[in-house]
Amino acid sequence: QVQLVESGGGWVQAGGSLRLSCAASGRTFNSVTMGWFRQATGKEREFVAAISRTGATSIYADSVKGRFTVSRDNARNTLYLQMNNLKPEDTATYYCAVGPTYILSRLEGSYSNWGQGTQVAVST
Repeated sequence: QVQLVESGGGWVQAGGSLRLSCAASGRTFNSVTMGWFRQATGKEREFVAAISRTGATSIYADSVKGRFTVSRDNARNTLYLQMNNLKPEDTATYYCAVGPTYILSRLEGSYSNWGQGTQVAVST
């Protein structure tokens, strides 16, 4: 069982950058894909990015492609989301979660062991 704790959220002006971290406990971190999702106030949770077990492959939502980068350090049991050129529409609570063992998925139902979330606010 993997437990996840996100950190690194905060307030930033449009055009700025933040790096989110997701610390995982448990011995199975490097045996699963991982994903980032976000939920803005009044909206449904949406997919942001996912990464393979080794970190060699990743997929992104079109809205963040070219601005966000997902990575992982399996030695440190940590998942990252580097967010550059942030926009006000990126304002949301960001969650990390455990994905399927082999397949990179954009579907929320494919994920489990959700963290508590970290808030990101981007102002104009």
